[in-house]
Order: sequence, then structure tokens, then C-alpha cells
Amino acid sequence: MRIEVTHVNSDGNYTMAELIRRAAARDTVRLAGARANVTTPLHYSTAGGYLMELAVGTPPVPYLGLADTGSTLVWIECLPCKNCTDLVVPKYDPHKSPTFSSLPCNSSLCEALDFRGSCLKGSCTYNIVYGSGATVGVLGSEIFTFGSSEPVSVPDIGFGCSTDSLGDYGNSSGIVGLGKSSLSLVSQLGVGKFSYCLTSYYDIRSTSSLFFGSSASLSGTAVKSTAFVRNPNSTFASFYYLPLKGISLGATLLPVPSTAFAIRTDGSGGLIIDSGTTFTYLGDVAYQLVKQAIQSLVNRPPADGLKLELDLCYSLRPPPPQMPNMTFHFDGADMNLPVDNYMISDSETGLWCLAMLNSTDNSSILGNFQQQNMHILYDLDNDVLSFVPAQCSKL
Repeated sequence: MRIEVTHVNSDGNYTMAELIRRAAARDTVRLAGARANVTTPLHYSTAGGYLMELAVGTPPVPYLGLADTGSTLVWIECLPCKNCTDLVVPKYDPHKSPTFSSLPCNSSLCEALDFRGSCLKGSCTYNIVYGSGATVGVLGSEIFTFGSSEPVSVPDIGFGCSTDSLGDYGNSSGIVGLGKSSLSLVSQLGVGKFSYCLTSYYDIRSTSSLFFGSSASLSGTAVKSTAFVRNPNSTFASFYYLPLKGISLGATLLPVPSTAFAIRTDGSGGLIIDSGTTFTYLGDVAYQLVKQAIQSLVNRPPADGLKLELDLCYSLRPPPPQMPNMTFHFDGADMNLPVDNYMISDSETGLWCLAMLNSTDNSSILGNFQQQNMHILYDLDNDVLSFVPAQCSKL
């Protein structure tokens, strides 16, 4: 199954500077706190993520949801809504769909909510706090339809019907959780793998693609693979951790300690790959070494990046120097990032900035800016992540 995914800003209402600021601000807050074969388009979000097309209910009503490998619950805003965005219309009305039903408190999906779920008059309710917001509602079951040219309808998808939400979700109706949990869309579709290919950050018109099931596949000698790492703390079990061993800039291997990306016994630390976070965050030790390496190559005074809420910036005048690839060395696989995947330009402010930030703690996140123009496959059956460079707009 293939679904198109687009930039949240595909409507063109934001300048590049506004996009960068929104993404950086949202990321900072976020950091603090075989039933079907489906292919779906993805659209880029003003919140810095990518929006997935889906339709909910009978008759199917189209919505856009933020595709997020860093969360688990699938939810959309529902009527009556107390605190919801005014940008998204129409909103889903469960009373107008004969295929909607609320899930009881003893359902397996309600139990999967763990401490975030509760019971109200026999129905399962939830209160989920994200790093960048929160959502409250009732857990229900409904028919979800994916794709437009050859739609695929899947019954009995458990989802959150949110009547109160707080946060910046761009122009989406909610979140499509793709994390490791029985609540996520991946688990409920019953597929063992999914993949996506994200178009360039600057290309807000082209659509990216999200693949589920047998349509999610990579081939060729350029494909690299690395095994997911398990976190010993069950609180973080839904995240996709990767075994990052080091970072190079050009031919220079940075002196990052081998422990910089290790998961600690309490579950802290490590690096996760996340489609819902825009810029990559590195722990302080690794970030400072990357920053110093960039500074030594650029060899000019930095500019104030406050306008973009980024840390290391330079003026676009004179033009920046040619920069080498940056390489993330995973266990058994090197991910090569061209300069456009780690430096970001904005003509409005005249700035050229490092598209990475300091997490200020031991945790690290591989954001979607670094994943652009790369086809990335999550093989859940074998606990392996594979990736290969690709022209995602032509996939």
C-alpha cells in the first residue's frame, strides 16, 4: 500500500525562515517533554514534519495526519472539540458515521495505553502528553481508507477521537503513530515492514511516499542496513533506537567518545530515528565536536542565528565554501549526508546554518531533515533499518 506524504507547508503560506523557526521551536519543545499493503503520499507540514493522507469513517472523510515514528497512537480531532485548531475543517463527527464505536476499557488497545488511559462510563479515555503538546479524548474503532487512485479500506482500526488538543501539528488533523506498539498504525495493519522516502526540505510541491507491507522494499548494492537497538527501560520501548558509533566530516573521524550514543542502564541516552522531528539533536559532547569541525572548515566569523532559532549560522555573503559529506557511522552501515542534508540556507535572512542542535543531555535524535532524499525501510520482522539514497520526488 502506497500513500503520498507532503510537506505541511505545501499550501505555501509560510516563508522558509518561518518554516525553519517553527520547526526549530517545535523540535525544542518536543525534545523536552499483512492485512494490507498500502502506499500513501506524504505532505510536508508547517510543524516541520510530513502529512499522511487518510480518510476516516462511513462515508470516508479525508484528513491529513502527521506521520510520526516517535509516537504510537493514531488520533484525529473530533466533534465536539473544546480546544482544537480552527485550520482543519471539516472535523470528524463520530455521530455521523455508522461504523464508529467506542472501545471498552478492557480492550487490548486500551490496556496498551498503560498509565495514559482511564475508564469513563465504560469507554476507554486517554490523556497523552507529548514533548510538543497534548491530546485528550476517547479511544474508538473505525474504518480507515488509504490512497485515492486505488483506495484500500481497513476496518476496525483503533484510534483516538480527540476532543481537546494542545500543540503545533501544522495543518494536520492529528497524528499517525508509527512507533513500536500495538496502538500504532503499522501494528494494526498487520504488516511487518514499512518505508518512506522524503523529498527535499525546499521542495514543498512534490509529494513524498509512505509504503506499507510488500510494497515497502529496497534493492541494489547501495542499500545499507543496521540492526535496531533495544532500550532496557520499557518506558522507551516504542522508539526506534539505532547503534550510532561515530561521526565523520569528510575524511576526518571526529573524536566522539564511544559512550556518547550508548543507551544507559536507566534507559537514557542513545539515538532514535524520528520522522516527526525536523532537525537532528546530538548530546552535548558530540554536538560540540560537530560544531567545531564545521567552524574549522568554514573559517569565518559566525552570524547570529536567533532569527531562525538555530545555533551555528553564517552569512550567505560571500557564498559558503564547498563542504564535504558528513557520515553517520552506524554498526555495519554508513549513512552519508551531503551538505544539503546538514546545512540549511535561507535567502530571506541571508543565513546558512547547521541543521542540528544541542540536546543538552545524553539523548540524540536523527531528524527528518537529515533523512531527505533517502529511502528508509523499517523491517520490523527482523528488527533492521535499511536505507539508500534516492530521488524521492521521482519514486
